[in-house]
Order: sequence, then structure tokens, then C-alpha cells
Amino acid sequence: MYRFIPQKKRSKLRVICGVIVYSCLRYFLWFKYRKLFASVEKIPALDAEKQFPYVVFSHSVPVFRNLSKEDCDLQQGKVHNLSIAVRKVDKTVVKPGQIFSYWKLIGNPTRLKGYKKGMMLINGKPSAKIGGGLCALSNFIYWMTLHSPLTVIERFRHSYDVFPDSNRTQPFGSGATCVYNYRDLMIKNETEAVFLLKVWIENDRLQGQWRSTIQFTEHYQVYQKDHWITAEIGGAYMRHNTLYRKILSVQNGTETVLRDEKITENHALMMYPPFLENR
Repeated sequence: MYRFIPQKKRSKLRVICGVIVYSCLRYFLWFKYRKLFASVEKIPALDAEKQFPYVVFSHSVPVFRNLSKEDCDLQQGKVHNLSIAVRKVDKTVVKPGQIFSYWKLIGNPTRLKGYKKGMMLINGKPSAKIGGGLCALSNFIYWMTLHSPLTVIERFRHSYDVFPDSNRTQPFGSGATCVYNYRDLMIKNETEAVFLLKVWIENDRLQGQWRSTIQFTEHYQVYQKDHWITAEIGGAYMRHNTLYRKILSVQNGTETVLRDEKITENHALMMYPPFLENR
């Protein structure tokens, strides 16, 4: 059984050195295998729909949360940052054998590139950081990818469960955290089809599609199994679950489960009381 072990405090110098080492390794990976990574192509909207006629999966989520006035101010910066990042990944073409790298496409979100302070969770608490809010986009792309034949080859789970399940429409732990550039989201195309990623913001909603040159008969159902909460040392609580997905095929109106596969495990420190108060 998974048990929460408090992280040891590392010196500031050690943390900085670790970030530099892992960042350099990432840059080396991008350079050495540069021909394997997918890129954005300038395809007019109508041509994109003609070249990639089949919608594999589409999704839409609100870009604003119902939070405090202070946090809502940070969210304005988050939405601004998302509008920049979306343009960096929209119309990414992933050919057979290629890899989609979230950070390789977006680059370092700095002030010089137009990014503002937005909401970023640090140790489970909302903070104002340049480029804050981009995890919303990596979460979004990850969720869409779980409903496609594409293969996630690198994803990092969130370490904190920040919000209760009120109005939650996706299972706990179905996101992908990102930190430039050593915590990336990478997706590989191991099919014979060519995929197109479309993402945009419209009517205060982040919207997107995975489109393809081939029509796939399978569809996917992502669900949670083995959900539990554990009490830890010091009064903390950890939330755990496993995510699975069913690969289903529909022929002649009959739905058949082809496979039921495990996706990942999640373990997150809860930042809110796990039990409802008596009223």
C-alpha cells in the first residue's frame, strides 16, 4: 500500500543544480531526436478539416473557476497565458512514429514572450507566477489523448488534490502537471494514421479536438477504480486511485469491450477536509 513520506528539505543550491541538470538533459533529448518531434503546420481551417476529416475525440472545459476575488484576478492572467500557449500547439501534426512534446512546442513561458502572472499551484497553494495556468492546457490535452489511439509516453501526476469533487466532471487524477522543461507531456503516434491537434478558446471555454486521416471504429471510456483515502502523520490525508480505460467497438449497433487496461495510479496530498461537516 502506498504511504505518504514527507519530502526531505533540500538546500536551495541543490534544487537549482537539479533543475539545471534535468533541463539540460531535456534540451539534449530534443536536439538529438529532433526529427522525431511533431511540429505545427500552417493549415487553413477548411483545409484542416478536409485533410483530417475524422474527429477522434473532442472536448470542452471552462477556463474560469468559481474562486475568491483574489484568485479570480490571477485567473485573468491564466487565461491570457493560455491564449498564447494555445496558438503554439494548435494545428500540431503528429505523423506515424512522431512524438508530441508539450514544452518543445510552447517553449519557455517568459515575460518577454508576452506571458503574465497567472495562477500556479506551488505546494498545493495558488500563487502568482509568470506563465501560470498552463497546466490547464496540459491537463486538457492529456484527457483528450486518453480517448484516442495515441500513446502517452511521459506524464507526471499532480502531487496535490486542491479542490473537492463538487461539479467535477472527470475522475480525480486525470490531469498532467507540467514544469518547464523537465516535467513534460509527451505523446507518441504508434498508428498508421496522421493526427492533427486543434485547440482554441471560445466563449470562455477551452476547446479542442484530435482529428485523423483514418476513421477509427474504437472509442474509449476512462473511469476510476480502487479509490481510497488514508490518514497520514501530522493530520494530513492522502487521496489515491487508479485510472482505467475500456476500449470499445460498436458494430451493427452492438457495443463490445475489446480491452480493459490500466492507465495510471494517482497519489495526492489533500488540501481540503476529506469529510463533510455535520449541518
